[in-house]
Amino acid sequence: MTQHFIKVKELLTELDYEITYASENDCVFVVSDERSGISNMVLGCADPILILEQFIFEVKDTSASTYVRLLQKNRDIIHGAFVLDESGKKVIFRDTLELENLDSNELEAVFNSLGLLLSEFSNELIELSKTKN
Repeated sequence: MTQHFIKVKELLTELDYEITYASENDCVFVVSDERSGISNMVLGCADPILILEQFIFEVKDTSASTYVRLLQKNRDIIHGAFVLDESGKKVIFRDTLELENLDSNELEAVFNSLGLLLSEFSNELIELSKTKN
């Protein structure tokens, strides 16, 4: 696990992402990237994969149309996808990468994908997070 921790930390540093938390024992990182609007993204090693998760919003309107729209938006996401937590109310951006062959291009692609999603669909994401009247 230590080798994966070192590799991921080196890649994050190389890509100039701000590491706000790191645990070598758990091989977990929390990172932010102001340039792309990413805040508190969690990266965790679960050999053989690296799991990346970013909380997006909590669903207030639990109608089927909200979930259908989220699934439709998944089609537009270049890397990763929207997922729900166990409660079915927290929308999370999630992606997984192979640790063995992980490189900076792959890792950066995930951050770029999320950054693009947040910039292009921010208004719609805000609307989806609101309670319908």
